[in-house]
Amino acid sequence: MDLSFSPEEEAFRAEVRQFLAEELPEDIARRNREGRELEKADMDRWHAILNARGWLAVTWPEEYGGTGWTPVQRHIFEEECARASAPRTLSFGLAMLGPVLIKFGTEAQKAELLPRILDGRDWWCQGYSEPGAGSDLAGLKTRAERDGDDYVINGQKTWTTLGQHANRIFCLVRTDPDAKKQAGISFVLADLDTPGIEMRPIRLIEGGHEVNEVFFTDARVPVANRVGEENQGWTIAKYLLTHERTNIAGVGFSIQAFENLCALSRKSRRNGRRMIDDPLFAARLARIEIDLEAMKITNLRMLSDATKNGQPGPESSMLKVKGTVIRQALNDLSRRALGPAAAPFPSEDLEGNAALVDPDQAANAARYFNNRKISIYGGSNEIQKNILAKTMLGL
Repeated sequence: MDLSFSPEEEAFRAEVRQFLAEELPEDIARRNREGRELEKADMDRWHAILNARGWLAVTWPEEYGGTGWTPVQRHIFEEECARASAPRTLSFGLAMLGPVLIKFGTEAQKAELLPRILDGRDWWCQGYSEPGAGSDLAGLKTRAERDGDDYVINGQKTWTTLGQHANRIFCLVRTDPDAKKQAGISFVLADLDTPGIEMRPIRLIEGGHEVNEVFFTDARVPVANRVGEENQGWTIAKYLLTHERTNIAGVGFSIQAFENLCALSRKSRRNGRRMIDDPLFAARLARIEIDLEAMKITNLRMLSDATKNGQPGPESSMLKVKGTVIRQALNDLSRRALGPAAAPFPSEDLEGNAALVDPDQAANAARYFNNRKISIYGGSNEIQKNILAKTMLGL
């Protein structure tokens, strides 16, 4: 395998760098670099800039407004965005629902909904997890009973990320309670202003508002809002999750976090010597670098296969497991390198913390706690290992 980039790919990298230098708003890059929570307006602004350039839907075919990029181009773009501290685009519409609509949606659904994702008119959130049905997603209990041309939905969803900003939600609902649990599920779309749908915030321990719970009480949703056939939802859910798991790995952003950590280790001192000169710390750093290089190649191979086959394969589970382990290891080692300076992260203290260490590095340490979740959502790493054992090893 030739791992060097071609002259055309290097020219593409230069084009991406120039675009980011000219078009990425400095205030958004700074807030993202410092680990501050981005406002909806920030995300909408960056979304619009990418859409105007035609560089928003990197996984969609050109016929639907996508980039038509090769796997290597997508890898380069993510790597350069991370290096420039560009925020990640919101995945729910672009990386999850979009591919589902392209594969399973009707022509009418694609014509109506895909342009609205691109131009930002629709902000989607995900209604998968429920109390008691997180990693065991097929155990969901939210019911959708057919009543003429509508489904009447009752139930609850939880951990709905950024749902406070959304105007629409895609959900898994149980349409056949008598079928085995994977067989009786459908995939439906709903407007969040539908009577009977209520969004409530879940406050995090530091006071933030990232996730929500959603309640459905006799909410009527048109049957025309179902994607795919009735009771085909589990097939669609698995397809969507392969795209979500690929996105969770965040290869480009891990590369940038690793470079930041290397810089920090050369600057931070413990007992009179640089952290990089500590043998145990250096060995841990080398272990992450080796794993990260292997993950970069795995990511390129998986993207290439997805381009040929139309969807990611079971390797997405491997990428999700390894990607989340690496991201958590980076957070942990950043926290160790910062020592006492890692503690006072809350946003109101960030400026004071900057006197101890530059805020870019404080942000890396701050993600330590929030990123405990990444090995759970999108299907816990234990579940992913079971998938790999079954689909790739035949166990």
